[in-house]
Amino acid sequence: MPDSSDLRALLGGPVLEVAPRLLGATLSHAGVAVRLTEVEAYAGADDPGSHAYRGRTERTAVMFGPPGHLYVYFTYGMHHCANVVCGPEGIASAVLLRAGEVVEGLDVARVRRGSSRDRDLARGPARLAQALGIDLELRGSDLVDGEVCLALADAPHPEKILTGPRVGLRGAPDRPWRFWLAGEPTVSAYRPAKWISDR
Repeated sequence: MPDSSDLRALLGGPVLEVAPRLLGATLSHAGVAVRLTEVEAYAGADDPGSHAYRGRTERTAVMFGPPGHLYVYFTYGMHHCANVVCGPEGIASAVLLRAGEVVEGLDVARVRRGSSRDRDLARGPARLAQALGIDLELRGSDLVDGEVCLALADAPHPEKILTGPRVGLRGAPDRPWRFWLAGEPTVSAYRPAKWISDR
């Protein structure tokens, strides 16, 4: 398993390299830990699907770095979604945490998620954030030294990583920037865009 001292340097790399490297990593907060099985890359000014496509705002400032912090946004008036900020400081990019498996704190996650089956506790970005107790108050949290903790696992074998279009986007919908672990039941179902995304 990689040393945590190398984590911030790794997260400072290009988003398309960081995103698949996060597969198998564990995100922990408030009594629950989730092993990541699905992520999506967003490349800021070069990506019409990104919140930061049109530049820095108060909402997106954390996406501009430094890397290794948590970008949280609230969507559709009801859901929080969690992203890992990556890339060089000053250039906005982030990895949306789309899905994972609850590996610690199952009872706590069940309470937060209500009647979900265990497979579905963190299956989808809003469910993942809810299971972990992540909301807007945690935006900007340091994932290396803060209360929300990201721990890398050994890199998945390349043959285990699949890629395809991101979910629910109209901006750059065909880019194969969604990455997931093959054979994982917690990976969310693909849905093409039916609305204008607020990313």
